[in-house]
Order: sequence, then C-alpha cells, then structure tokens
Amino acid sequence: MENVILANGLKMPVLGFGMWQNTNEDEAVKSVLKAIEVGFRHIDNAAAYQNEDLVGDALRESGFPREELFLTSKLRNGAHGYDNVRREVEESLRKLGTDYLDLYLIHWPVVEGHGEDWEEDNIDTWKAMEELYEEGVLKAIGVSNFSINHLENLVDHARIKPMVNQMLIHPGVTQDELREYCRKNDIVVQAYSPLNPLNVLKKEDRMREMLNKYNKTMAQILLRFCLDLDTVPLTKSAHMYRIEENFDIFDFKLDEKDFEYLYQWQHSDFQESNNQNERPPQIS
Repeated sequence: MENVILANGLKMPVLGFGMWQNTNEDEAVKSVLKAIEVGFRHIDNAAAYQNEDLVGDALRESGFPREELFLTSKLRNGAHGYDNVRREVEESLRKLGTDYLDLYLIHWPVVEGHGEDWEEDNIDTWKAMEELYEEGVLKAIGVSNFSINHLENLVDHARIKPMVNQMLIHPGVTQDELREYCRKNDIVVQAYSPLNPLNVLKKEDRMREMLNKYNKTMAQILLRFCLDLDTVPLTKSAHMYRIEENFDIFDFKLDEKDFEYLYQWQHSDFQESNNQNERPPQIS
C-alpha cells in the first residue's frame, strides 16, 4: 500500500476503507475482515457511525498487527468542547480495542448550540486534541468538512495546525480553492463519497469508452481520479467483491485527457456541501 506523509512525518495509506452506514453486525465485521485481507490498511470510522465496537471485534478477530493499521475516528457533534474530548477519545479507544488512534478528526465545524461562537468552540475543542496528540494517544489530528474560514481559525490560533481535512470530493465537486488552501498549509485532503456520481456518469458515452480503455470498473476509475487529484479516497462497501474491486486501483493512471474530462465534468445534482450552517446533532 502506498502512503502519503502527513505534516508530522506520519505515514498514512493513500486509500481508506470507510465504515459510514455499516451498522449490521455480521456485515460490518465481515467487511472489515475482507478489507484487511485484500490489502486495506487504513480504516476510517467515527463515533457517530455507531459501529466502533464492531470494528474492534473485527480487528481482534483478524489478529492483524495493530501497528500495521491506520485507524481514524471522529468527534461527535454533540461532544465539542475541551472538557468532553478526552472522555470521547477514551470511549472510542475502548470500543476499538486499542490504546491509540492514528488520526482523530473534528467531524463538523459548526454544530448545534455553537452557530454564533463556532470559532471559540473549535479552538477550545482543538486544544484538548493537541494535548492528547502530545501525549501520544492521538498520532495525528485533523478536521472534517472544514471550509477555508474554519481552517483559518485553527491555523491562525492553534499551536498545531490540522494535518488532515476530510471533505466531499468527486467529479463535479473538486473544491479547488479549498484543496489549494490545504496544499499551501500542508494539510492532506481526504476524499469522502468519491463514488457519488457513479450512476449518472455511467450513462455517458465517454465513460463507457474509459471502461473499455482501462479495463476497469466505473468505481475503480472514480477512485483513481481522486488519487490522481492528490487526495486520499475513502471508499466503503459491505459486498465482498466490491471491496476487492475498490482496492484494485494501483496498476493504472488516467491519462491527461480522461482526467481533465472528469475534472471539468459538472452536473446539477452534485454541488459542494453547505457546511457553513448549523448541523443537526448527531446521535449521543
């Protein structure tokens, strides 16, 4: 598995296996086991996904060395604030069955109850994460769904800059200005929902030509696009054959014209997410 180097020198695998919406006990455990079997070493999770215990079960069952895995979790929206973070991290560690996380993220920048004071709320929350990072409990810290103004708030006032920003990226939503800000500030971009436009794109003649040209599936081409965009795609599936398929993207690259086609592609159904406003509270 190839890696990207974070600002602190930590290696992060360039492809992640996501656990969002994967809450069926049998499917969740089997999917993680299959992901590890085919070569995934980067597992992306969050407290709000309500399946950290299932991931922990799978990791124990796999017997795979912990130090060879890259585990991510995220702070619940309802648990912002300096006094809450340590307890939240400890709960994630307990459920995952580990004594450290490779990456921990603030899930959303603006949450219920902090629409007016989100700047102070994020700085307060971040301070606790900085402390846990310095203690070695968190090997890297970052954010998710942060726009430039949210990032500037931390970059300008925190001791440690975010090392990762996880955000919506796929053809039609490339967030160029935000990605460039991250690049200039040595913040690695993770791409979630990279397959969102698959069902629309597959109807286009140009995409059918690509399928034949590269002898790859639509999902593989979209994941490769995110890699070629210098982002770290996070893909998810509970289907064993798709987990295998989604990992098989390291033996080709899109040529310049095909990459540019996907980069310029637009569709009214796919727009940048609005993360400036209050988010509904996630499940406690």
